[in-house]
Amino acid sequence: MTTATATATTDERALAELQREHGAALLHFLLGLTYGDRQRAEDLLQETLVRAWQHPEAFEGPYESMRPWLFTVGRRLAIDARRSRLARPTEVSDGVLEATPEPGDPTERSVAALDVRQAVRSLSPEHRAVLAQIYFKGLSVVEAAQVLGIPAGTVKSRSYYALRALGRSLPGYHRSSSSKSARSAAPSATSA
Repeated sequence: MTTATATATTDERALAELQREHGAALLHFLLGLTYGDRQRAEDLLQETLVRAWQHPEAFEGPYESMRPWLFTVGRRLAIDARRSRLARPTEVSDGVLEATPEPGDPTERSVAALDVRQAVRSLSPEHRAVLAQIYFKGLSVVEAAQVLGIPAGTVKSRSYYALRALGRSLPGYHRSSSSKSARSAAPSATSA
């Protein structure tokens, strides 16, 4: 009785036959998993065939076709590749950086600070108190509830409605308004 060693690989002829028989179907399957990205699908196909080459014991399984094994390996490789891409930070191109406003513009910061102050002043005292505890003092919901002497659910509710009110009253905060109209509205908000 012989056992497979770590260096045992699949016979080249068997691997070539496997590719001829199942390669096109596997590529089509992987194209679906990669949303039509042919380069990624081909890379995954190649890696799947490398796994078949590295695991000759898969050819000795009790099944009639290697296709389910290949599809399973290919799917797992696609999942691993996607997770790996999602774990990396997104790369930023020069175009995005050029379109981003400079954070050091003192005028924009001053206008924004005035807008935020006015919006916070427009809140009820209860809502302001909750936001002060959670966002300015950094307390948790439970800690803020203890300080304010109210239930934690009330703290959550007040913070939710306070943030919604701020979103409505801050210029440029709504997704529907354009940044140009938000800038033109900012001076009138600070002069009031």
